Amino acid sequence: MSNHFTATVPVKYTDSDNRDRTRFQRVGVMFQNARRDTGEVFYTLKLDFPVAVHELVMFPPNSNAPED
Repeated sequence: MSNHFTATVPVKYTDSDNRDRTRFQRVGVMFQNARRDTGEVFYTLKLDFPVAVHELVMFPPNSNAPED
């Protein structure tokens, strides 16, 4: 199992057939970590660039995406 997730921002738009759609723009990566002394799980979010958004959506890495 991978210890990271792809961080995305949902972007809503209307396609050429006038259907409401959502695409997910990558903005960074989130890593799952564990404290050595207690084993407590925590996450670190590293952004590709500064973003001013209200919602981030995390996905497991795509199997054909290059590893960072």
